[in-house]
Amino acid sequence: MIEKILLTEIEKALLRLYSATDTSIQLQRTRKDFRGDITLVVFPFLRFSGKGPEQTANEIGSYLKEYLSEVIGFNVVKGFLNFEISKEFWFNQFLDICNITNYGVIEANEDATTHLVEYSSPNTNKPIHLGHLRNNFLGYSVAEIIKASGKNVQKVQIINDRGIHICKSMVAWQDFGNGETPQSSGIKGDHLVGKYYVEFDKHYKQEIAHLVASGMDKEQAEKEAPIFKKAQEMLLSWEAKDPAVRALWKKMNKWVYDGFAVTYKRLGVDFDKNYYESDTYLLGKKVVDIGIAKGVFYTKEDGSVWIDLSDEGLDEKIILRSDGTAVYMTQDIGTAIKRHEDFSFSRMAYTVANEQDYHFKVLFLILDKLGCKWAKDCFHLSYGMVDLPSGRMKSREGTVVDADDFMQEMVDTAKTIAKELGKLDGISDKEANELYEIVGLGALKYFLLKVDPKKRMLFNPKESIDFNGNTGPFIQYTYARIQSLRRKYNRQVVIPDVVDITDDEKEIIKQLIEFPSIIQEAAVNYSPALVANYVYDLVKEFNAYYQKTSILTADSDKRISFRLTLSLKVGEVIKTAMGLLGVKVPERM
Repeated sequence: MIEKILLTEIEKALLRLYSATDTSIQLQRTRKDFRGDITLVVFPFLRFSGKGPEQTANEIGSYLKEYLSEVIGFNVVKGFLNFEISKEFWFNQFLDICNITNYGVIEANEDATTHLVEYSSPNTNKPIHLGHLRNNFLGYSVAEIIKASGKNVQKVQIINDRGIHICKSMVAWQDFGNGETPQSSGIKGDHLVGKYYVEFDKHYKQEIAHLVASGMDKEQAEKEAPIFKKAQEMLLSWEAKDPAVRALWKKMNKWVYDGFAVTYKRLGVDFDKNYYESDTYLLGKKVVDIGIAKGVFYTKEDGSVWIDLSDEGLDEKIILRSDGTAVYMTQDIGTAIKRHEDFSFSRMAYTVANEQDYHFKVLFLILDKLGCKWAKDCFHLSYGMVDLPSGRMKSREGTVVDADDFMQEMVDTAKTIAKELGKLDGISDKEANELYEIVGLGALKYFLLKVDPKKRMLFNPKESIDFNGNTGPFIQYTYARIQSLRRKYNRQVVIPDVVDITDDEKEIIKQLIEFPSIIQEAAVNYSPALVANYVYDLVKEFNAYYQKTSILTADSDKRISFRLTLSLKVGEVIKTAMGLLGVKVPERM
């Protein structure tokens, strides 16, 4: 890498010119509006040189141009020294990366650390919705990027299969379902259970209104509504392992799991291990007893268990209800401890929306107070919510944008736009349908992942599927265009030893060289957006080159071979980068 070469020579230059040994050398890519490839920030050296920034920069630049063959020129802009690196150097770097299979990706060895990434983690009382899509795509992509950076990765989820919300769907199905099943209704299992979650809320609100009308205040009515009390009683019966309640719970959860499996397959995400709240909440309750004995938790008069975190700038947090039933925190404590026992991870990331920022602060503090030294290795991958032009969603009111419906809408939109543009002329219906799926879901994934995870975002379906601009289809189309070049060239591609490359080709090579470091940076920062925007910039650069450069009709076989090789390497990087985002790229488009 040119940066390493420059660092060594700059250190020598500073020692010889100014007798400086303790230096801070800052190198960065030269901005596009200046001539040069690598820029050195000179200001830190002024205390050694005792001269102005421009004179200091010129002295260092002259030294490197004399002693380093790779530096063929330089220019100074105030305190910034811009080095121009020889095209021969960049071409030789390109030859090196051409010989690397799966360029940019590091395979984990037996000594590699293990990272856990939790994502999805749905409730079994409703189907997966649009908000879950960002979670699933973000978690899956982060896991793939960390894996590509050379780490062992385990993708995990906690399935929230117990609790009052689950009992609400169960009560509503018992009272209003008339024995309806996915088979009898033709409704996907998770959708059917979600239907009864909405049904519960409808009847619950009616009962509250009736009680308020009879003179009860609203807060009391919410507690006394018969259907709500029935759900509370069912939760107690479930925790007491009542056979009938457990049988109904297993039956309805099975409907949901079958539905989830279909959705996950279409999403293109997978998991190495599932944890179930119905198991881990018991582990959490055991840990609560240990925490009480250690003085980490305390019991109130009503029997509820709490922790006081006021010394840490937080507040009191309930750990166990007065009736002995667990809260989310209880199972999260148990799950975290079980996962460390299972994998002895060196890092665990929880992919959960920023609405739960406070929850995870508390969780990590509790684990630390319980003596879990690895608590410092837990990280909340907090992300912003997804809005549609129509506004936010509420699952209990039935206004959720269902993930299955949304994916189909994206595929249908891809079909409509492709037909309007006439891009699929001459291919079979089967190939066309496969392409609609690739383009529609690729547009969805890319649009959700190109935004910094921390930012709340507005998802616009039509904008996401535009064949121009920073979109998945634009990148997919460029990949397909590159593959068409290879099909048209019906000879073996032989990489020439020497070619006089153009400035445009140099810029593409420079971007290709950055790919491995982009993967590492994205892994450290848990940010697929870095990969998404890198590949978009690469595609923009290549498309500009493609529009004004003869590739298969260049003036010599040597130049044709080089340009085709360069194009194919760009295609390879596009495919790898998009794969890290969970996006497929089509061979034809």
